[in-house]
Amino acid sequence: MRDFGEILRAVGDFGLFQKLLLLGLSFQSFILPLFFSSLLFIQSDPGRHCNTDWILRAGPNLTIDEQLNLTLPREKDGTFSRCRMFVPVDWDIDAVRQYGLNETTECQDGWVYDKTLYDATIVTDFDLVCDKSYLAEVTQTAFMAGVLAGSFIFGPAGESYGRRRTTQIPVVLMLVFSVIAASSPNLYVYMVSQSTVGAAMGGFRINAAVLATEWVGVTRRSFASCVLQMFAAVGQCAMAGLVYFIRDWRLAQYVMAGPQALIILYIWLIPESARWLLGQGRTQEVNKLILKVAAINKHTVPVNLLEGVTDKHKIQSGGIKSLFASPVLMKYLLVISCAWFSINLGYFCITLNVGKFGLDIFLVRFLFGVTEIPAHLLCIWFLEVLGRKISLISTILTGSIICLLTLALPRDSAVAITLLVTTGRFFFNWSASVCMVYVQELFPTSLRQTAVGLASVSFRIAGLMSPLLNLLAIYHWSIPTAVFSILSLVSGALAFLLPETRRIELPDSTDEAEGNR
Repeated sequence: MRDFGEILRAVGDFGLFQKLLLLGLSFQSFILPLFFSSLLFIQSDPGRHCNTDWILRAGPNLTIDEQLNLTLPREKDGTFSRCRMFVPVDWDIDAVRQYGLNETTECQDGWVYDKTLYDATIVTDFDLVCDKSYLAEVTQTAFMAGVLAGSFIFGPAGESYGRRRTTQIPVVLMLVFSVIAASSPNLYVYMVSQSTVGAAMGGFRINAAVLATEWVGVTRRSFASCVLQMFAAVGQCAMAGLVYFIRDWRLAQYVMAGPQALIILYIWLIPESARWLLGQGRTQEVNKLILKVAAINKHTVPVNLLEGVTDKHKIQSGGIKSLFASPVLMKYLLVISCAWFSINLGYFCITLNVGKFGLDIFLVRFLFGVTEIPAHLLCIWFLEVLGRKISLISTILTGSIICLLTLALPRDSAVAITLLVTTGRFFFNWSASVCMVYVQELFPTSLRQTAVGLASVSFRIAGLMSPLLNLLAIYHWSIPTAVFSILSLVSGALAFLLPETRRIELPDSTDEAEGNR
């Protein structure tokens, strides 16, 4: 039986076929960050006051200033209360002016919001303010929980049902439930819809990366994975532009549905992974795919190549049990999971705090996306020059040290802090890109999707915990940064336990994977 790497080189390991496949998957990667927009651009504490239009029944000609003075209590600093109002009374306007109102209550008829920054957000539409302000973080956590569930469900499912199907289904789910989220009549429908979108995002991301990687030869393997992530970085820039020009979150959701519908038109054309089919013993389908790939890449299929493919192939069994049965592979999984967890805990803590750095939120969000692009480009080059191991260790340690430096700065140093956290996030993003390549190369084809899915669970748990870790800032502003930076330092040290996988063919069996030590 021929090695699949040899077969791939014969029909073209990075020809037109692979480029078209990568482009099709990359366009969806470009769209993925846009689904975060309603969660990131929320203005968690918008300017507001209680709706007190009740008094207009007694004095319909009141000016806004008169209405507020008569119906709202003031805080100690002299500003109107954002969460309290005077209890409505059935008096005429002269009595209200003469005697005034003293008894206060919570806002009874909603709020009137300042629309200087946004026309509408989930905070203003669902009134996530005052005693409900914590629900803004809860919605972010629910979304991250969905992404976590998607990694856990679609990862192992890709081992049983193939990479193709578990890449296509999430595309449909993202379109359907993003539209439902935009039409949500209340917070609960929104949270369920966004959680489903998150699950689909998690499923697509890991399956698309594995599908692309398994079709690309050893010399361009890191390129495929990093390009997918680079398109996601460009999508972050597009997200900042989208919300800058469309400041109504519901309208922005509908606009996103347009390109998502376009993806559905062609996603059914993507092929299955030939490596996976070969592992399942479906050699006839592999045979047809090889001929198709060779024709698209304009390569001539050697006479004896197809004979090698049609030889009896041992079906590779995989799954969680097989993974747990190998101490070596379990060590790899734990180390890479620890690295991915700490990296993304820092990444999302910084990302979700985008509005708290003291600079324009659109500018900071755009800078975050722009700085990720060179991170992925540099990743491609450094992975081939320095290898996976050194790249992972150096980027994790550098990112964590830079973030720790922010603790030495005064809190009012908005520009300096923004520059440091953006740089730290740059290295965290770089190291996450290395992890995505590394985790696919450490495990055999029969376990690859399961391993990527399980490792992604740690990635998603970090995203789930990041809003909660950020809440600890109420006790001291430095706690979130200190926690994720120290964890990153530890995981960087543990990465010394991993083997180097540069320029080594993807393993197709557990024995081959363990032999990479």
